[in-house]
Amino acid sequence: MIQKEELHNVIVVGAQWGDEGKAKVVDMLAEQADVVIRSQGGCNAGHTVKFNGETFKFHHLPSGLLYPEKWCIIGSGVVIAPEVLKKELEDIHAKGYSTENLKISERCHVTLPYHIEQDKRQELLRTANAPESKIGTTGRGIGPTYMDKVGRIGIRAGDLLEPPEVLRKQIQRIISEKGFFEQASLPYLLDVCEAYKAILAPYITDTVALLQDALAQNKRLLFEGAQGTLLDVDFGTYPYVTSSNSTAGGACTGTGVGPSKIDATLGVMKAYLTRVGEGPFPTEQSNEVGEILGERGQEFGTTTGRKRRTGWFDGVVARYGVEVNGLDGIALTKLDVLDTFAEIKIATHYQHIHTHEAYHRFPASLSVLADLEPVYETLEGWQSDTTQITQYEDLPPACKAYLKRLEEVSHCPVWMVSVGPERQQTMMRKNVFNPTVAV
Repeated sequence: MIQKEELHNVIVVGAQWGDEGKAKVVDMLAEQADVVIRSQGGCNAGHTVKFNGETFKFHHLPSGLLYPEKWCIIGSGVVIAPEVLKKELEDIHAKGYSTENLKISERCHVTLPYHIEQDKRQELLRTANAPESKIGTTGRGIGPTYMDKVGRIGIRAGDLLEPPEVLRKQIQRIISEKGFFEQASLPYLLDVCEAYKAILAPYITDTVALLQDALAQNKRLLFEGAQGTLLDVDFGTYPYVTSSNSTAGGACTGTGVGPSKIDATLGVMKAYLTRVGEGPFPTEQSNEVGEILGERGQEFGTTTGRKRRTGWFDGVVARYGVEVNGLDGIALTKLDVLDTFAEIKIATHYQHIHTHEAYHRFPASLSVLADLEPVYETLEGWQSDTTQITQYEDLPPACKAYLKRLEEVSHCPVWMVSVGPERQQTMMRKNVFNPTVAV
């Protein structure tokens, strides 16, 4: 329970399987923040922001970058693909926006060409040898980059700024330890690092010092998570997960800001559920309902363009997201996608298909999960357009009843409600940085 009248440091995290609409939420909250920090993941993340009639698709860049007066930081928990970042920077420059406010941690690990090759090869081997073990990776080299980080044979952004002889010795050691490179000789990798240095050097800095200075000055910090809770490498549906900690804890380990400095955590959830790629999805609707959700919600991956799987809201997943992130509030997105349904379902818990035992918590074992089926509660739909509604009180009674039930099932209050992609299509029930102040 939040006791402070004014908050300064807020984490925004995906509380489902990613693609919940975090970018829009961060973009809106950034107006009140001084610093926006991306804390983990890589270019496999896709965050879409609509601003002034234009659509921005960020993969590395923090969603607050459209506010030129804010510091925007890529923290040490992020892995960077310089060529992808270069394209992002060129795109945003072409639209007339500056990136002078962008800072990249010198501790960020860098994705190299062999990471991408390794990622694709591993997925091909999985598919060929055991199709059921296919992960559904984006093939961007994220996993192998994190593997080398943990294996202590990675290249960090700051390493690119080292004297040539120092970097040369580091790459020689990597080649010696890895022992295989089809496309990575020492001269080739030195040339690649030189090209990557040209891209990253203007932005590389000691972001830990920068953030500690901001804390000392009582600045407002907004942490932007990537992916979602059920994709977390520790707490997600392993092995169908990403390679980083996409829960709220990753905001601290990926930036160098201690947990005692965090004032609140906001979890972003869709009013229904989606998932990209392989892995379990208890409430998935491979039917007309799923088609309607996908069509109305335009459910295609920002990074890959892949069609997302769709299903009803899962209360078990929601409660799990609330618990492992310590959520104080929920930002609920895409409520308008449900506008046409006469009936809407919520999974309140699971039931074992053989023993009929009730499960109210999300299991770690995927074999156990495979024997569980969702138990649904059916609510009345509102069958009216909500996209033009700007005040929560003006929502249809059945719509407000649905939101109330989501709060009860999730064990967490809904602070924000979104009924469309634009900023003005958002209802603020709580001022996130001033939760005791009425809105």
